[in-house]
Amino acid sequence: MTRKVNKLVHEGKYVAEVSVELIDEPGAWSPYLSIEDVEKLETVKHALRNGDLVTAAKYGHVYELRPVTT
Repeated sequence: MTRKVNKLVHEGKYVAEVSVELIDEPGAWSPYLSIEDVEKLETVKHALRNGDLVTAAKYGHVYELRPVTT
């Protein structure tokens, strides 16, 4: 059984919202991610770290964080 969830990847002043599938299996260490989804999250993390927003945006929505002053 699988279910889609959105994971947030935060690096520096950027956050990416990436859709992945959690895998639930009886008797296994559940839930877990597939190797492909883990690699996708790592790719996004490295892209954000290097400021490569174009690559990060291929996998999900990218947001820039700004401090709020009161």
